[in-house]
Amino acid sequence: MNNKVTIIGAGSVGATVAYTLVSTGTVAEIVLIDVNEAKAKAEAMDIFQATPYLHPTKIYFGTYEDAVGSDIVIITSGVGRKPGQTRIDLTQINVNILKSIAPQIVKYAPDSLYLFVANPVDILTYVFCKITGIPKNRVLGTGTTLDSIRLRARLSELYSVNQKQVHAYVLGEHGDSSFVAWSTADISGVPLNDYEEKLTDKTALKVTPYDREEVETYVKKSGGQIIAGKGATFYGIAACVKQIVECLYSSAYTIMPVSTVLDGEYGISDVALSTLCAIGNGGVVTTLTPALSEEELEKMKNSADALKSVIAQIEI
Repeated sequence: MNNKVTIIGAGSVGATVAYTLVSTGTVAEIVLIDVNEAKAKAEAMDIFQATPYLHPTKIYFGTYEDAVGSDIVIITSGVGRKPGQTRIDLTQINVNILKSIAPQIVKYAPDSLYLFVANPVDILTYVFCKITGIPKNRVLGTGTTLDSIRLRARLSELYSVNQKQVHAYVLGEHGDSSFVAWSTADISGVPLNDYEEKLTDKTALKVTPYDREEVETYVKKSGGQIIAGKGATFYGIAACVKQIVECLYSSAYTIMPVSTVLDGEYGISDVALSTLCAIGNGGVVTTLTPALSEEELEKMKNSADALKSVIAQIEI
């Protein structure tokens, strides 16, 4: 591998992803591409000038031609929903942007792994596979990775434990039809349903009583609250992208809830959404289908149907 990443889109998300990759020393070379050349050049220069105190990464503004040799292409470009705009309208706009980008980037990076961050992430992941013919194992979206770390962060507060010891996932669409797979959640191997009971000293670690529906609402509404307060969300998703990129460079496969085109998992096909996937230097190596409760399985299928309904209403 060349340890080279191309990022398409130098807005708040794309620039923060680039900075995070440089600050953690994840890659050696980053190309920033954006239709707003002045913005991309300025972001690249600003980040490059921080490298003496971070990591010696080569980062620069480039064109699609500069993507040659990229191991991973990260696509963050797209527009957000405006007041009064329907989900279908927004989806079509961002699909059209993708359709203009895809042939240009694939021409110069035909063998790269493609990671989608732009929304609606599940639909863009699916459309890219359809219009380019890139094998689905090399195309993935951040999916519910961000939702899942929001969930883990909240549960760590409620259970007074290290965030890294909470293993819990949001699955399905990165959107309104997502759901928490409570039946699979645990803290260091102890099922969440049994955790408080298994504490030998129940006064040593405070467990705050909570309602699962409130937690799911917190996870789903967090993004909107952050946007209302500061205009955009970018630290959380940048952390997700950094983690995924590190996993894609590793030969030790990591299980993450990323979006990929399904082919029969849970009886679902021909749509991209998040289930657990093993990812590594070959992209999505395999999917996993942990046992879900009947209610959760129904929610997974509802999520797939919701996404297919949107796809049926847009022009690919």
